[in-house]
Amino acid sequence: MTAFMQVANRRCVRLADIPVLGVDELTAALEHDTLDGVRIVALFGMPETPRTLRLMAIVARDDAGALGVASVVVGREYPSISSRCRQAARFEREIAEQCGAIPVGGGVLKPLRRHAPDHAPAEWADDGPHDRDAYPFDDVKGEEVHEVAVGPVHAGVIEPGHFRFQAHGEEVFALEIMLGYQHRGVERLLESSDRLRAVLLAESVAGDTVIGHASAACGAIEALARSRKTPRAQAIRGVALELERLANHVGDLGAMAGDVAFHPAAAYLGKLRGECLNMLMTISGNRYGRGLIRLGGAAFDIPGDMAAEIARRVERLRDDLAPVLQLLFDTASVQSRFDGVGVVRPEDVTTHGFVGPVARSCAVTRDVRHDFAYGVYRFAQIPVAQAWAGDVLARALVRRLEIERSIEFVIEQVSSLPRGDVRVDCAALRPSEIVVAMEEGWRGEIAHVVVTDADGHVRRHKVVDPSFHNWPALAGAMPGNQISDFPLCNKSFNLSYAGHDL
Repeated sequence: MTAFMQVANRRCVRLADIPVLGVDELTAALEHDTLDGVRIVALFGMPETPRTLRLMAIVARDDAGALGVASVVVGREYPSISSRCRQAARFEREIAEQCGAIPVGGGVLKPLRRHAPDHAPAEWADDGPHDRDAYPFDDVKGEEVHEVAVGPVHAGVIEPGHFRFQAHGEEVFALEIMLGYQHRGVERLLESSDRLRAVLLAESVAGDTVIGHASAACGAIEALARSRKTPRAQAIRGVALELERLANHVGDLGAMAGDVAFHPAAAYLGKLRGECLNMLMTISGNRYGRGLIRLGGAAFDIPGDMAAEIARRVERLRDDLAPVLQLLFDTASVQSRFDGVGVVRPEDVTTHGFVGPVARSCAVTRDVRHDFAYGVYRFAQIPVAQAWAGDVLARALVRRLEIERSIEFVIEQVSSLPRGDVRVDCAALRPSEIVVAMEEGWRGEIAHVVVTDADGHVRRHKVVDPSFHNWPALAGAMPGNQISDFPLCNKSFNLSYAGHDL
């Protein structure tokens, strides 16, 4: 990472201090560093002049807890970075679509979200490089090879996404996923809204990750305002984040049980998911934690009697979960359906930069709470949960371990909340600075990168949801499996359409 300026999670640096590299220099640095264990956290564009675009690259070395940032100024066309660094491929597609800059020499440039440019330099044409109504799907040739198209409208109350299978009989040769139906222009809204409304927008990036995205967005703004949260506020945020993780992990295991027709576990885990959501409602007034995370800390305190009640309820949750999880993982029919299905290889985690339980199920210990500790996690560390096989069973095991550890964390924190206020004032933003705020959501790493202009206004607010990194993992895990395994495999990833589409 010698070509990158060293930064830290939630620590601002001056924009003028960031090294400006040539495209070839940045590409060579990324190629070398990603082979050496570094991964791309974010790669995005922002107008530099009416005719040029500034690309910002944020990278991480998890084992050293190090973040780095560098930039490059490009014109309407630039040599493709992904031709030598595969992790950059989806970011380049996003930059082409969002900013209108075209990478040359990187292969077929497919639309990512299929929307018009909204971050292009002023003098560039409004039309992007894509025909937004066309998507050149890959085509597998061969006798008796057929296509199966699923979605974007699905048989259930779920988000829209299109899945195109190339198969021979029931065996899947390839899966291509086309998204973009949920695009709302989140980043532009974050940049054009006052910061109080921006928190509401961050809560809506992905409806099941309210705490994660709100905490990351607030963390970035607080850093730019030099606002220091109290230990009590940090503990409350940590409790809320782990309750959100509990609700979704418990719900996912129940959904996976349902997909293999193991109805006792499916029904009981569904009920216990509701208990986790009800604890968030006790704290914040609603079941998804909206309104709890606010600039400077938390909008609501956890008084002593409420803390004691939550501790009792979490202890009861632990006791209720133990037998049903034991039943789920000890039942031979469930094991046979989970084992060996939808395998992600460790080398693919490295090549593509997968995050969260997807990476940890391949024995890659990648967890922001551990590698880039922030807030309460600097003082109360949660051991990183991991498995090694990279299949549905491994992803389920990681969830089980994280459930157990999040329960212990919540009990510990609500039983010993620090004294003090839950919210402090948040001053004006510092001008011409950049901050990277990373949060370990229940799906994995959430990153909010905020850049201010010379007047202290938000110039760029980049959001990277873990689903942006992990959708290719689902596509890569399906070849060699049966089409009938797709619902289970899909549930084991449980990625967000809205979080990807922004």
